Parts: sequence; C-alpha cells; structure tokens
Amino acid sequence: MNMRIRRVAVALATAAALPVVLTACSDGGKDDGASNSAKASASAPVPDGKSAGSPAMAGSSDQPFGPGCASVPKDGAGAFDGMAKDPVATAASNNPALSTLVTAVRKAGLVDTLNNAENITVFAPANEAFAKIPKATLDKVLADKARLTKILTYHVVGQKLTPKQLENGSFETLEKSRLITSGSGESYTVNDSARVVCGEVRTANANVYIIDTVLMPKN
Repeated sequence: MNMRIRRVAVALATAAALPVVLTACSDGGKDDGASNSAKASASAPVPDGKSAGSPAMAGSSDQPFGPGCASVPKDGAGAFDGMAKDPVATAASNNPALSTLVTAVRKAGLVDTLNNAENITVFAPANEAFAKIPKATLDKVLADKARLTKILTYHVVGQKLTPKQLENGSFETLEKSRLITSGSGESYTVNDSARVVCGEVRTANANVYIIDTVLMPKN
C-alpha cells in the first residue's frame, strides 16, 4: 500500500514539473530566435550598395583642374573660394599669377566692363603667357589702348563655357571674331596654340580658363 502511494506521489510531482520544463525550453527558443534575428539584421547588406552609416558621396565635376592651378593661392581672396565671391576683374587682381593681365585690363579701361558683364568666359593669359612676348612689343601694345582693347576682348566669350563645350567648340568673342577650342578630359587648347593650364576657375560672374599663350585676333 505504501509503495503504491509513493508511486502516485512521484507521478504527480513529475506532472507538476513538466509545465515548468516546457516553459523554460520555450523561453530559451525565443532568446535564440531573437539573437539569430539580430545577427541576420546586422549582417544583412544595405540596399543599393550603400554602407550602413556611411555618408553619401558627392560628385565634384566642376572643380578647377590643370597643372597651373598649383600656382593659385591656397587661401585668401586669391584662392579659388575667394575668387568665386568676386566679379572676374576683381578676382583676377587677387591672383598673383594674373598680375600682368590685370595691368593690361586696367590700361585698357576694361575693369568695369568685365566686372559688370553677366555669364561670361574669360581665357586669361597667365604671366608666363605675356613673358613669351618680347618686352618692346608688349610695352608698345600696352601703350596702344585701342589695340590692347581689341586683344583683350578677344579673350572673352559672352557665355559661361563648361569643359565639355570646349571639346570641339567655336565661339564668338566680345571682339566679334571667333576662337576655336579642342581637347578632352583635363587637356584643352585654344586656337591650337594656347594650352589651358588651369581650367574651370569660378568667379561671381565668369568661368575662367587660365592659358599659357596670349591669343591674337586674326584681323
């Protein structure tokens, strides 16, 4: 009799413990599932090939280019950011690489004309371009306002030109005759003689391409 009572007691104890065991097993399964889900989420690739938490990368196709850009000041009014805030004649006056051009523009009385123009392109001869001209000839040109004006306005086009437009272009200048451009990438020439040494320089009213040779109108 006592043996039978003990067996019943053991059976009841086992039955009472079963829900606890099942609950514990069930809880453990949920934890594993949540852990696996979190791991899967952490390792899942981000759509469109972007890395989680990475900033979007911005393109910068309109940045100055060319070996001559190294001569442009790194900061101040003559730097690229500084030039972008001023109209073109003022911007050029702050760039030491364009000091001879600035002198010529002042002698021709073109400072206000260039500063007040809207949406133009200036092919700006660097100091090295003027240095190719014999000093006696350069002095003579600088002293002849009419001739100087004609030469300088031949370097100005009445629209903002992008590098893409320079690849195979023909443009009327403020002097009223045309100049020819060609090239690609970061290598461009004007009239097959002047090389762009620093392109896509922005000022408040103009796109500037610094060149290594002074352009001369055909007539």
